[in-house]
Amino acid sequence: MEGKVCIVTGSNTGIGKETARGLAGRGATVVLACRNLDKANAARDDIAASTGRKDVGVEVLDLGSFASIRSFVRRFQEKHPRLDVLVNNAGVWPLSRVTTEDGLEATFGVNHVGTHFLTRELLPLLKQSAPSRIVVLSSALHYRGSMDWDDIQAERKSYNGPKMYSHSKLMNVLFTKALARRLDGTGVTVNAVHPGVVQTELAREYPALLTKIFHLFTLTPEQGARCSLHVATSPDLVQVSGAYFEKSREKKAAKAARDEAAQEKLWQLTESILATSATAAV
Repeated sequence: MEGKVCIVTGSNTGIGKETARGLAGRGATVVLACRNLDKANAARDDIAASTGRKDVGVEVLDLGSFASIRSFVRRFQEKHPRLDVLVNNAGVWPLSRVTTEDGLEATFGVNHVGTHFLTRELLPLLKQSAPSRIVVLSSALHYRGSMDWDDIQAERKSYNGPKMYSHSKLMNVLFTKALARRLDGTGVTVNAVHPGVVQTELAREYPALLTKIFHLFTLTPEQGARCSLHVATSPDLVQVSGAYFEKSREKKAAKAARDEAAQEKLWQLTESILATSATAAV
């Protein structure tokens, strides 16, 4: 990975931090794209100390804000002439229904729409830097997800955090497969991964005792990062795109995720949301 430039979103802690550490340890220039600047700076210092790499950067990025995404992309392009790997690691799992700065239900808005928008805005640089890779963190929970097209932002029904998270992870795979078709022949690949059930701060809003018990049966963040690192760096995957990986092996995604009509419907719906948002369309 010497000479390559990578972005890892949500990398101030957990899987994202260990993914960034792994990329830096392999010689890459890594940019930590995070909401919390103080935590990101602390993560950068830790990664730099453990890897001996001094070119670990930090940039503020809030996937719940279209304006923040645009600002991040602009700053990144000013500092870096290339982008070899984009790891879409950041995600949220709220306990109750909250909305983003742009008025979207947060799980949908951050985990899917924000990820879609960030990736779209970085595509020109990824294509220019080809061969390059995009890694999208999904989850085995996508097998439980479904697409409620009439209430995709949970505005009518009672809010269920775990269900919304599962739905958003299904959207991640639908997005990956739709994007892979659009990138065919460009030298840019995109794949979705399940990191395993990992000790992270994702469920920080849930009761402390429940999360402590949960963590007794989970992987460490370092173990959880292995699949992302494999898909981001393995020379065996140069031509692989539109796939879903678990335990660093390709696996058939859920039937709902393989529905091409649903992939395209979600793509068009997302593009419509971005087109009608003043902060995204600027």
